[in-house]
Amino acid sequence: MDEKTLKAIGDSKRFLLLKLMSERSYCVRALARRSEISESAVSQHLKILREAGLVYGVKRGYYTHYSVDKDALAKVISEFQEMLDVRRAPCDGPFYGCPESEYVRCQSYVPPEMRTTKEGEI
Repeated sequence: MDEKTLKAIGDSKRFLLLKLMSERSYCVRALARRSEISESAVSQHLKILREAGLVYGVKRGYYTHYSVDKDALAKVISEFQEMLDVRRAPCDGPFYGCPESEYVRCQSYVPPEMRTTKEGEI
């Protein structure tokens, strides 16, 4: 996930716009009314979301209707899901500058005598 994507989803107003557009497509005016954000602000937020590849616009007459790119959103979600699925390893001692007093108190620390070699067990 790149910086543009993180910046785009990190703003609460852009996140609200994404939620609205996940239901259906909207023009800027409709998004402004639904979100209670000014039309100019919605346009600026949509620009950031478009540059991040999270939304796209389809011209319909005079207006452009914006929708969430479900594939791009699925990619973002899968990257977060990967972080959730990672099995955390127990702390095995002082590293990264942790003094002994800190890693002994750490909840993820497992003393050597309590460790097993079987995969899946601690």
